[in-house]
Amino acid sequence: MNNKTVFVTGATNGTGYAIAARFARENYHVIIGSRDKENAQRAADRIAADYHVKARGYAMAVLDEENVKEIFADIKARGFSLSCLVLNAANLGIGQEGLTVDVKEFMEVINTNITWNFMLARQAALQMKEAGGGTIVFINSNTAYRAIPDRIAYSASKSGALGMMRAMALDWGKYNIRVNAVLPGMIKTVRWENNYNNCRSAPSNYTPLGDIAEFEDIANAAWYLGSGESRNTTGAELTVDGGNMIQLYPVIPES
Repeated sequence: MNNKTVFVTGATNGTGYAIAARFARENYHVIIGSRDKENAQRAADRIAADYHVKARGYAMAVLDEENVKEIFADIKARGFSLSCLVLNAANLGIGQEGLTVDVKEFMEVINTNITWNFMLARQAALQMKEAGGGTIVFINSNTAYRAIPDRIAYSASKSGALGMMRAMALDWGKYNIRVNAVLPGMIKTVRWENNYNNCRSAPSNYTPLGDIAEFEDIANAAWYLGSGESRNTTGAELTVDGGNMIQLYPVIPES
C-alpha cells in the first residue's frame, strides 16, 4: 500500500494548490498548510475528492516552533509517512522602501522566509531521517539573483534561503534527504491577473520564450525535484522563468 505523503505550505490556492494536486495525481497523500484552518481543510477535502487520496489541512502559526512541532507530531500520529516537504508559503515584502521601512516589518520577511522555513524543514528532516530518507523543496524566486524595486528584504530572504538549502543538502545527504529549490519568475497569479502593483507592466513579463509561468509549470518542477525522478539531485536550483534570468535586459516591443 502506498503511503507517500507530501506537505505543501501555503497551498490553499495558486501555486501551492497546483503543487499539492500534482503530487496527488501521482497517488501521494497530501497535507495542506495555511494560516487559516478552514481554508486549509477545504483545499484538502477538494484534493481528496478529486484524486482519491488522503488529505488533511493544518492551521500554521508563523514563527511558532511549538505549533510546527505539534503539526508534525500529529502528521506522524495519524500514520502519514512524510516523503516530501514543499516550502511554498512566503512573506512577499511588497512596497518596503529601504530608507523608510520599519525594521520590524523588514525582519518579518526575513524570519518568515528563512527562520520559519528552517523550523519546518528541521521537523520534516527528523521524520525523514527516521524513515530512511525524503525530499525538501524550496519554492524560491529568481529575485534571489535579480533585485526588484522596494523589495530588499524579500530578495535578501530568498538569497539567504538558497544558502540554507545548500547547507541542508550537505548536512542531511547522509540521511538520504535531498534538498533542492525551484526558482520561479513572474507567475500568472491573481495578483498578476488583477495587475496588482502594476506587475503586468514589469520587464520580467518579456521573456525569451514570450510567456511567463503558469501554476502547473512550477508544480511540475516541484514534482521533479520532490520525487524519485531526481534521485541523484541535491543542493540544486531549477529556474522556471521563461529564460528571464539569461537576459542582459528584456526586449520590450515598442507597441
